[in-house]
Formats: sequence, structure tokens, C-alpha cells
Amino acid sequence: MATSTITQLFDLSGKVALVTGGSKGIGEAISRRLSEAGAAVLIADLDATAGEALAQELRQKERKAQFVRADASSAEDAEKAVGQALQAFGRLDILVNNAGIFPFSPVLVTDEKLWDRVLDTNLKGPFFYAQAGAKAMQKTGGGSIVNVASIDGLHPTGALAHYDASKGGLIMLTRSLAFELAAIGVRVNSISPGGINTPGAAVATSAMLPSGAPLDKVLESFSARIPMKRMGNPDEIACAALFLATPASSYVTGSNVVVDGGYLLA
Repeated sequence: MATSTITQLFDLSGKVALVTGGSKGIGEAISRRLSEAGAAVLIADLDATAGEALAQELRQKERKAQFVRADASSAEDAEKAVGQALQAFGRLDILVNNAGIFPFSPVLVTDEKLWDRVLDTNLKGPFFYAQAGAKAMQKTGGGSIVNVASIDGLHPTGALAHYDASKGGLIMLTRSLAFELAAIGVRVNSISPGGINTPGAAVATSAMLPSGAPLDKVLESFSARIPMKRMGNPDEIACAALFLATPASSYVTGSNVVVDGGYLLA
């Protein structure tokens, strides 16, 4: 049986990737790693300033990259983003459903508007992006879809019932998509990050703290409960996404990769 070299296993030359929420935090790290591996990357985000800047930076490194302003919760924008990938690069091989929101809100005060916004962004959107992406991938023999879920889909944190429901649903959606799309050569997997140091996480955590409460002390307390005694960084999630997007994971589908420093073990 022929075997591939390590370089070949992680080579994405000639492949095209679409990353939602791809301009900042975990999404930015994923965009960078896929680009480094040789993929043309379409960065989909609502932040046009950050998205255009990242695409331009990647192009200056003689890599293929473009930005599209697209809402991760919109089925219409899913079609638009996939269409732009096809128009710009001719195909789509990799979709990373990374965009997500996690506004803290206790059960007794969460209203319908907030519930719908979180579920639309974190669960409905990934389904329609996957649907549009899989249709494009089918035309070229298959591809890989990676959904960024959360350990909150496996264990509640508190004041995040809406978020936890969306991420638990995303993990099961991943399995359902994997089961159905294997027939057309599309692999579907998810990543469940634990605590990751990102600007978005810092803002969300700060918003739930009493006025004047030190964020660094809260993060130190959280880190103390992690067996590895530290928060993760975005690139550690990006490396997991890179594995799931490349031939290195050619026989992996329907899996949920937990990247949490051992938090769930504790």
C-alpha cells in the first residue's frame, strides 16, 4: 500500500477553504494555518476591516486569499459565500464553521430574542453553510467540513444554557452530517475547545463580572482547574482544524476532538 510523506499529508496546495468568523481569534488562526498549508482561503466575517486586512496580509506573502462580508447565521449569506469561493477560486474543498457567539445570560432572564440570535448563529448557520458547501464539494469529489463546537456542548458552565444547547446541537449535527455526506466523499468533524485566550472571550467574560472585578484573577482561577494549568491559545485549535482538513485525517469523520487541556477530566 502506497504511503504519503508527512509533507504530503498536510499539504493543501490547490485546495480552497472557506472560514466563517475567519478574521479574528480562533478563526484568524485557522485562516492562517490553512493558508500556510497551501490552501486558497476565503475569509467570511462581518468585520470587513479585520477581514480585508488579513486577506491582504496573506496575499503579501504570495498566498491566495479573499474576504467576503457574510453573516454566519444567514442561509442566504451561506450561498453567497460559497458562490464567491467558487467564483474566485473555482472550487471548494474545506469549510470551517468557526463563527459563534456566547453572551452570558442566566436561564431566568434569557429572552426569546437572545435565544434565537445564539441558536441562529451557532447552529442554524452552520447547517446551511454545510449544506451549501457540501453541494459544491460534491462536484469535485468531496471535501472536509470542520465545525467549531465547545466543551460547553458536553458540560455546562453556567449562565450559558442557550450557548450550551447550540453547541451540544452542533456536535450532534456534525455526526448527522457525517453519516449522510460520507456517500458523496465529504467528511464532517467537530472541535470542542476549552478555555482559549481570545479577545472575544475576554470581552464576554468581562461583561459578566461585577464592576471593578479583575479579569486576570478570574482567568487565573479558571486556569487552576485545568490539569495543564493554563488557557489554550487560538493556534492550538487551528492545528486541530488543520489536521481535520488535510489528508492526515482521511479516515476520520463524525468525530468530536476535545482540545481543552484536560478540563473535562477534572
